[in-house]
Amino acid sequence: MTAVGDRVDTIVAARLSGPGSSLAPPGPVDVFLADGVIVDIAPAGAVRPVGRVLDAGGAWVIPGLWDHHVHVMQWALVAQRQHLEVATSAADAAQIMAWAPVLSDGRRVGTGFRDGLWGDAPTLELIDAATGAVPTYLINSDVHSVWMNSAAFEREGMRPDESGLVREEPAFEISRRLNDVDPAVGDAAVDAMAADAASRGVVGIVDLDMAWNASAWERRVAGGFDALRVDFGIYPEHLERAVGEGLRTGDELTGSGGLVRVGPLKVITDGSLGTRTAACSHHYTGEPGNVGALNYPPDEVLALMTRATGAGLDCAIHAIGDVANSAALDAFAASGARGTIEHAQLVAHADLARFARLGVAASVQPEHALDDRDMTDAMWRDQTALVYPLRSLAAAGANLRFGSDAPVARLDPWAAMASAVHRSRDGREAWRPDERVSAEMAMAASTRGGSTSPSTLQPGAVADLVVCDRDPATADEWELRATTVAATVLAGRVTHLA
Repeated sequence: MTAVGDRVDTIVAARLSGPGSSLAPPGPVDVFLADGVIVDIAPAGAVRPVGRVLDAGGAWVIPGLWDHHVHVMQWALVAQRQHLEVATSAADAAQIMAWAPVLSDGRRVGTGFRDGLWGDAPTLELIDAATGAVPTYLINSDVHSVWMNSAAFEREGMRPDESGLVREEPAFEISRRLNDVDPAVGDAAVDAMAADAASRGVVGIVDLDMAWNASAWERRVAGGFDALRVDFGIYPEHLERAVGEGLRTGDELTGSGGLVRVGPLKVITDGSLGTRTAACSHHYTGEPGNVGALNYPPDEVLALMTRATGAGLDCAIHAIGDVANSAALDAFAASGARGTIEHAQLVAHADLARFARLGVAASVQPEHALDDRDMTDAMWRDQTALVYPLRSLAAAGANLRFGSDAPVARLDPWAAMASAVHRSRDGREAWRPDERVSAEMAMAASTRGGSTSPSTLQPGAVADLVVCDRDPATADEWELRATTVAATVLAGRVTHLA
């Protein structure tokens, strides 16, 4: 019997779908693996199986899936936190937190509220009345703001205003503190997160935790972590340390067997839609004068990217508003940097072609489009740039890379693909359906190389594979979201088995 951890030599009775599958023999096939790569694909039964066999039983095999934007520790800790997605008002959220469990560190922590369309506003008085003396933290779904009570402000040594909200960098600092848990507790949560990701067919992630991630992953690898491939990001406050230690994008973390590698420099250049801080060319509807803001002056972003590029680091630039996207593309052009723009939620028409021309991938999160559709329609009605463009970016030649931004959305590539292909959820009509992409493109964007250079099912390709119960290329929205994974294989080694 095949088990998790086994190395597989032959997958029998499989049907193939996804990039490269059209070159395989028609009908059921057997897939032969050796040394972590695909060495042959033959009609089922035409060649005797060798070694350890995984019987697909007629199920579909696709390339291994990636999530190109995850905040690993924050996502891993979500299981311990009070979920606030159901809160329909500030008063509702405050009452939910009044009954939330107190964690072992004496805090109450909630996550996932969306105040953009609430009829009332968060206030310090409201949250204090509901939660009393227990330090209480409510993290916005977009992670760009945190609502806290007076006890939390006192604990963190911060001075509150009458809203009880902190935004942007102060909010990120609160998240860093909340995520700074005992390593044994945190690493156990990461292991559980990775097992769940593998059960969804995920073979790799880009970890953009707001921390010095090199030491965290060294510790996890030393403790036996081997469930996923990981590229980890570096933030501006750690750039000189990374340069001093000689870290370069693509370098293997010692002892990881190539599973964990250095990723990009991550720079958060503007805010978010939900917090109304994304830098836009036109004001937020109903908020005259509010066009968001850039978190860094453009010349500072250029200096960071130039420094990173000279040291061999790619760049992952958070840009949500159209002003931020234009500025980020300007910096890529001036610095010669390689990498991605993260989110690209509001893009000027004139900037679409610049992604491909500059070789900048669009690292996007399709579920955000549906999470934010009502806020977008309400708050960005006066914008002239394209909102949540997928097909427009792809048609202009951009490389799409899909992710979740977990915990902003669940780490679930099937949900991301469904949202990208169908632009609908929960029975609602398709939102901006002209920005749909094909199922084939969605699968390609969910692999390591993205839509223009996807992982393939061909001899010589790395044997990162998923065995699933349906063909993603033909599934409807509900079928795609409900896809179940029978097995996940990482370089020939089983990381999940149903």
